[in-house]
Amino acid sequence: MSYKVAFISLGCAKNQVNCEQMMALVQAAGHEVQTDPAGADVAVVNTCGFLVSACGEAIEHILELAALKASGELEKILVTGCMAQRYKADVLEELPEIDGILGTGSYGEIVEAITEVMEGDTRPCRLGNIHTANQSGPRILSTPPWYAYLRIAEGCDNHCAYCVIPSLRGKYRSRPMEELLTEAAELAEAGTKELLVIAQDITRYGTDLNGEHQLASLLRGLCQLDFHWIRLHYLYPDEITDELIDTIASEPKILPYLDIPIQHCNDKILHAMNRRDTKESLRKLFKTLREKIPGLVLRTSLITGLPGEGEAEFEELCNFLREVKIERAGVFPFSPEDGTRAAQMEHVDEEETRRRAEMLVDMQSDVIDAYNESILGEEREVLCEGFDAQAQMYYGRSYAESPDIDGRIYFESAADPKPGEFVTVRLTGVMDGEAKGEQAE
Repeated sequence: MSYKVAFISLGCAKNQVNCEQMMALVQAAGHEVQTDPAGADVAVVNTCGFLVSACGEAIEHILELAALKASGELEKILVTGCMAQRYKADVLEELPEIDGILGTGSYGEIVEAITEVMEGDTRPCRLGNIHTANQSGPRILSTPPWYAYLRIAEGCDNHCAYCVIPSLRGKYRSRPMEELLTEAAELAEAGTKELLVIAQDITRYGTDLNGEHQLASLLRGLCQLDFHWIRLHYLYPDEITDELIDTIASEPKILPYLDIPIQHCNDKILHAMNRRDTKESLRKLFKTLREKIPGLVLRTSLITGLPGEGEAEFEELCNFLREVKIERAGVFPFSPEDGTRAAQMEHVDEEETRRRAEMLVDMQSDVIDAYNESILGEEREVLCEGFDAQAQMYYGRSYAESPDIDGRIYFESAADPKPGEFVTVRLTGVMDGEAKGEQAE
């Protein structure tokens, strides 16, 4: 029997790829895939469980679906992904509206789970092996047609003291390079112009296969394909090799935009959090990257209130950021997550942690403002993504803006560019913290 199945994906791009694979499996089984849960037989919520706050967002979505279910507009609710993996039976017990769950080791069992909830009397709780789950398979892309994600590995072996990812996604597993190049070629043939290479840690790619870093080799292969841009997320600082830096610097398709999460700069905090960097090693890395990669834009992640962060350590972080001037930063208050070592350590109280996060955001706003001022007068290649009726301007992204993470560039044009087209924009000003300009002749 055929069913209408709606999908909702929450959280990161890696989660989105899992959702795209589930949609492909469901469609191949003869079911109809839709985005609107109203009128569906089954709604699948692919959840994030990285932080308690992400679980709260997932529960809000589930309760909204429960209201549809109560009104007769939806029959069944399946919850998949990291929250289902992390809290397992608690999810079924505390949310009776849910009809079944699939953990991160059981994405490939989505078709069987749909059949089970629609035709059986039980609430399936499928929790496969997170260390061996298949990463491959067809996808139904949910991104705009001009960009797509290529997930090159699953899991993580870094075991940072504050992070639950290894317990949700398993050990680090690189996908075979030949398989990745085949998938990438299919994306290029389908019209993908910007390829985003993703994993929890892309710099470790290949080391679990033969002990050697293979990301640079993979990138050289991807550059042979018909992509216009190749963007990289996330690079762990201690795994960035000279070969990788030289490859990024020498390949025109690889954007000079690097997402390198550092979390902090204080040596004692980094050591306690099981990070393998020091402030000096980070300073040296950023100096090398800026010297070798012209126009480089850096993005990072920062955590305030980590165990061991007093006023002196926080001020050290502020001074470091003023020195290295990282253009993009996501700032997060420390969240003591159940099951992590950091949660058992003495840490800053919640109110102070939030205050420090707000201070960092304000400080980073000054860095971004200075960066925006510094690029005025430049001409940049911009990928047009649409027209903003309220602003009466087109908008898009240059190499310096990653989708759904950074801001936009707004621009005027008499040429009526279409979404997915590259245009040259002369940057002339700033609007609400984002660059604006006009299409160059």
